[in-house]
Amino acid sequence: MKKIEAFIKPFQLQTVKQALLDQGITGMTIMEVQGFGTQAGHHETVNGTEYRVDFLPKVLIILVIEDHLEDTVVNLILDQCCTGHIGDGKILVTSIEKAIRIRTREEGVKAIR
Repeated sequence: MKKIEAFIKPFQLQTVKQALLDQGITGMTIMEVQGFGTQAGHHETVNGTEYRVDFLPKVLIILVIEDHLEDTVVNLILDQCCTGHIGDGKILVTSIEKAIRIRTREEGVKAIR
């Protein structure tokens, strides 16, 4: 199993979510997060006063999927979120050693379906 963590721009969430659902991929967790990478924030002017915005809003999508879906999910997120500009986000892929559904005590792939 793989864990996919995608940090994307907030306005892209609905299109990514729908694209995942269209492929039959469900079971996602969404969190609103803030951070910075290469972009390192920006300056905004409000009522004539300039402010430094260090942390930018992002949405974190977390999915645990079967191994064979990794390329499909990664490419789907890339297709929906890549604008070619700084701040498009990141996708992290890690291996999951064990998954257990608490209610039924099912383990492995049965626990994530």
